[in-house]
Amino acid sequence: MVCVALLSNPKSTGNRQTLPRVRSYCANHPDIFHYEVEHVDQIGRAFQTIARVNPAVIVINGGDGTVQASLTELYQGEHFQGRVPPIAVLPNGKTNLIALDLGIHGDPIKALERILEIAKSGVEDHVVARELIALSDGQAGSRPVLGMFLGGAGLADTMLYCRNQIYPLGLSNGLSHFITALAVLFSLLFGIRARFLPPSSKPVRISLIRDGELAGRFSVLIVTTLEKLLLGVQTGGGGRGRMKLMAVDQSLPALLRLFWASIFRRIGKARMQGIHLEQGDMIRIEGDRSSVILDGELFEASEGKPIVLRSTEPVPFLRLAA
Repeated sequence: MVCVALLSNPKSTGNRQTLPRVRSYCANHPDIFHYEVEHVDQIGRAFQTIARVNPAVIVINGGDGTVQASLTELYQGEHFQGRVPPIAVLPNGKTNLIALDLGIHGDPIKALERILEIAKSGVEDHVVARELIALSDGQAGSRPVLGMFLGGAGLADTMLYCRNQIYPLGLSNGLSHFITALAVLFSLLFGIRARFLPPSSKPVRISLIRDGELAGRFSVLIVTTLEKLLLGVQTGGGGRGRMKLMAVDQSLPALLRLFWASIFRRIGKARMQGIHLEQGDMIRIEGDRSSVILDGELFEASEGKPIVLRSTEPVPFLRLAA
């Protein structure tokens, strides 16, 4: 009997070192069905096959793009006739936000061992519901892309700067993120614009249906259905709407307020100048070539062609801590 179906992408950066160990572990555990894909367009066929073995848990082992494509296919593909097994994500990508939100971190093999243990003993106490973000152009009939974490405005520009300028240096993820943060603070503090520094964010309009509009330049724009944001910020689960939005004005004082408030876990407990927290089930993002990144994939809003975000119905995920 198959307890766990594991979908791996050998070409993801994290798998270059860990995949041989993953393959060896799976070879010694016949209750794990291991399927490898090298391109995201193979994921649909992979889940057709996985559905036939009827696993108790589906585990995704790949980078951010693999996770995003897998979530889209699982939600829209109807391979499981509306009864998708709980989903787990191994820590593999550059940010691992989904894995961290589910309590999955550290060595992927140890995480896989724990997931297999839960699958054998019963998953009921470990299943949590998470909505997904459906991103589209708002046109009828367009097929949305699904994910759980969107970064926009200055945050998207910073993520692209880190991806294109810092990661190629071959440094660790932690050091790369630290250098990127210093570059952002330096550019804000001294107002310097140069090719070796992150660019200034473009003006953007954010419309929350029924709740008004935000407009301006933002250093940070986050929309998520996760319970934990960057810097350990807890989003919580209550309030109107399923998507949580945080926008931080493009100013050093606003960023410093965000940093200190996150350390002392004060975000959301009182209103802070320059930090906007909202919730909604439909969000429109408009701007002149304003970039957003949904779970590693880049999209761009332009004048007259907004990005529209909607929350989906809940999807089951596997959380390691009951």
